[in-house]
Amino acid sequence: MTSHTPAGGRRFRGLFTRRRGAPSRARRRLGAAVRMLAALALAGGVYTAFAPGAFAEDNVQLSATAQEGKQLYDNSCITCHGRDAQGVPGRGPSLIGVGSASVEFQVGTGRMPMTRQEAQAEEKKPQFDKTQTKQLGQYIQELGGGPELPADGNYVEDLKANPDALARGGELFRVNCTSCHGFGGAGGALSSGKYAPSLHDVSPEHIYAAMLTGPQNMPVFGDNELTPEQKREIITYVTKQLQEDKDPGGLFNLGRYGPVTEGLAIFGFGIVILVFTTLWIAGKS
Repeated sequence: MTSHTPAGGRRFRGLFTRRRGAPSRARRRLGAAVRMLAALALAGGVYTAFAPGAFAEDNVQLSATAQEGKQLYDNSCITCHGRDAQGVPGRGPSLIGVGSASVEFQVGTGRMPMTRQEAQAEEKKPQFDKTQTKQLGQYIQELGGGPELPADGNYVEDLKANPDALARGGELFRVNCTSCHGFGGAGGALSSGKYAPSLHDVSPEHIYAAMLTGPQNMPVFGDNELTPEQKREIITYVTKQLQEDKDPGGLFNLGRYGPVTEGLAIFGFGIVILVFTTLWIAGKS
């Protein structure tokens, strides 16, 4: 026996089926919205975890030294580097993560604050004394972390305890530093109006800080590239060999470039003497 379903019953069953499916689509849309909000919250949490400097003032309790440094920063540095050292486009970079070693070099050598925007910050008389520089460095260190100078202040090897340090330092210097600073440490020109400065009057502390932070065009020599002992050996060579009027390769200070410059000078001077001597002999004969 064949049963027949009225047309009205079929329409009612189809309408009931469509209505029952509608909440399922709504739930899917609601679920997608919830997942999107969760992803956005996760992304914000990850950003907050890896960029602590954005909320440094709210999360970090500054020490007394850092608070003194903050006052100096707000008076002299905030115009270019911005509030909380986040940087200002076109004026100065962010200082989050540069560490106190960078402050020791840039401020301690008078390169910062800059008098004007140039290709490279010029070394000049520092505007802050050593105590104020330490305070600024401590503020930047507590604000965003970064490389620090050795706490013991040991930048030069003791040659009595380590007599081979000078030779090893010279080898490391020739491999890593002479391409820019020259064999005699006199410095040299680089591209785009920049230059490698002379090392003849640089303190061991600032040399160590420069290797840690890589100012200007200088590469960063972290502890993975050069160990702290190797850094001290290089500084020992610079201070004991290059800064004590010992010109490598000759007796005369002709730019401290070594034997090539002196050889050319002697050759030119000798040729002139020979020419005049020949002319004098010819005139006498």
